[in-house]
Amino acid sequence: QVQLVESGGGLVQAGGSLRLSCAASGRTFRSSYSMGWFRQAPVKEREFVGAINWSGDFIEYADSVKGRFTVSRDNGKITVYLQMNSLNLEDTAVYYCAASRNPRVVRRQAEYDYWGQGTQVTVSS
Repeated sequence: QVQLVESGGGLVQAGGSLRLSCAASGRTFRSSYSMGWFRQAPVKEREFVGAINWSGDFIEYADSVKGRFTVSRDNGKITVYLQMNSLNLEDTAVYYCAASRNPRVVRRQAEYDYWGQGTQVTVSS
């Protein structure tokens, strides 16, 4: 089994920053898994935010966060991060991390095998 636990969410003013962490554990987790971040705002579908391949060499972002958010990973700590800068009201959502057995960058939710419980990010004006 694989467990993913997100942390770092909270309330922040518009223009501020937050860093989310996702710690992976479990006997079957492999550092060869790619990792992704998704978010779901109220009354909206869950959407792709960013993803990183197993080695950290390739990263992709949604257009809405490009230039503001940064995905990174530390395979030694089995943790993936989402640094969020210049936050705006539209970034308010529950943020989820996910792991895919596919070592390449994955954007589609259906290709992810494991999901965390999510962490709330609220941006205030």
